[in-house]
Amino acid sequence: MSWDRVKDYLKQFDADERMISFSVSSATVELAAQALRVEPARIAKTLTFRCGDGCVVLVLAGDARVDNGLFKALFHEKAVMLTPEQVTSMTSHSVGGVCPFALKEGVPVYLDVSLKRFGTIFPAAGTSSSAIELTPEELFRFSGARDWICVSKGWQDASAQ
Repeated sequence: MSWDRVKDYLKQFDADERMISFSVSSATVELAAQALRVEPARIAKTLTFRCGDGCVVLVLAGDARVDNGLFKALFHEKAVMLTPEQVTSMTSHSVGGVCPFALKEGVPVYLDVSLKRFGTIFPAAGTSSSAIELTPEELFRFSGARDWICVSKGWQDASAQ
């Protein structure tokens, strides 16, 4: 079960007890924001894209969208999301609970700069009814992210309002 794998993984950071389990679904940004009673932008959504023969995991703020041009400039290919079956087989997590923790060996994680504007954010914790509250710095360290990148759009306009 993904919850148990993520819990075991987060033990190395003494963060496993910070995992939150809900009695309701948190499978989408909106549902997670409702369950946590926070603004949707603070939900750290994890998206998976085909990249070469494998995949890449991107984590963005809940109000950010992937900018196809920025994605292509960085990864040198078109942004094509994985199918639900590919997500499960390539990451070890199912859609709705995909998170940047306890991934299959060799799956690269990148964090989008849209997350840096918050003191804490909430990525999923392996299931469609879970989360964990982390600072952006903790998310970077715990996820083993390769880098902070900018492949998003839409959130700058929203934060200016």
